[in-house]
Amino acid sequence: MAELEAKLLTLLLPRDPHDGKDVILEVKAGEGGEESALFAGDLLRMYLRYAERRGWRTEVLEATESDLGGYKDVAVAVKGSGKGHSGEGIWERLKYEGGVHRVQRVPVTESQGRIHTSAAGVLVLPEAEDVDVTVDPGDLRIDVYRSSGPGGQSVNTTDSAVRITHVPTGIVVSCQNEKSQLQNREQAMRILRARLLVAAQEEADAAENDTRRSQIRTVDRSERIRTYNFAENRISDHRVGFKAYNLDQVLDGDLEAVIDACIAGDQAAALSGDD
Repeated sequence: MAELEAKLLTLLLPRDPHDGKDVILEVKAGEGGEESALFAGDLLRMYLRYAERRGWRTEVLEATESDLGGYKDVAVAVKGSGKGHSGEGIWERLKYEGGVHRVQRVPVTESQGRIHTSAAGVLVLPEAEDVDVTVDPGDLRIDVYRSSGPGGQSVNTTDSAVRITHVPTGIVVSCQNEKSQLQNREQAMRILRARLLVAAQEEADAAENDTRRSQIRTVDRSERIRTYNFAENRISDHRVGFKAYNLDQVLDGDLEAVIDACIAGDQAAALSGDD
């Protein structure tokens, strides 16, 4: 009876209106230079493999690679399976990934074998539909330029890269991965709409200030939500006290236990009235 009552209370909790949405997930290198960029690449692969395990589709919208094969920043869309299923819970599960992720390991650039600490930031946005956000074309400043890649790779000879500035908010989105200016503009608009949706949600909920309480503010090692310790094969989520010694499996996409712990912690906080 007690177990059923607990489940009933959880079911009665207000549902996040974005839970059934697809997401745009951004990973940005932070402190740590090339090592941080390599770790950002590890996080990207972790999310891609997690999505694959759950049957979700992924699409890299924009990526800036580092010289050693990591990512300075990368944005990826995560969508449902496309099999007609609704409410696949993509935002419901991935929203807990937003924040600063800290890594402790010996970098490939370290010749003395010393363990370094660096960080990468993750930002998760519910993907906005046209009906969610109205964007006035008059509020946009659109610049075009030539795309470029690390080491001179993938350099276009035409101005296909696009930078869109939403003047009222100052939000800037750049895309250069696609071959045509039109495709880059469409990708940039998808990211912009998602950011504007979250900005509008934050403004509406400013009094409670909890819409994105776990999301990244600065990519600083001290503002971490999770630590990945390679020497101990340990992963720790500092928000809910989760700890496990299967880091290698987590980085291969086995995120279920970590996310389940975050969901349970969020539900417990909601039941206790703790913001």
